[in-house]
Amino acid sequence: MTPQQAVDLARDALMTSLMIGAPVLLAGLVVGLVIGLFQALTQIQEQTIAFVPKIVAMLLALTFTLPWLITMMVQYSHDLIAGIPERF
Repeated sequence: MTPQQAVDLARDALMTSLMIGAPVLLAGLVVGLVIGLFQALTQIQEQTIAFVPKIVAMLLALTFTLPWLITMMVQYSHDLIAGIPERF
């Protein structure tokens, strides 16, 4: 394995992990932003108010994107395993 192949492999792994984590993290970020804005406007400074809506939004995002996430993970695994003969 050449150094360039190792760098490409690491880059592909990082990009795949970012793509897999992005929908759930973005849902939590958007809901957290909306709840934070609501708390700032109403001057309610309770930390537990933001927790439940964020968890629910993240679970919903995970539920809706799960087929796509699994497809991405399987495709990455397939490409990784299929590339073993040409890397070594």
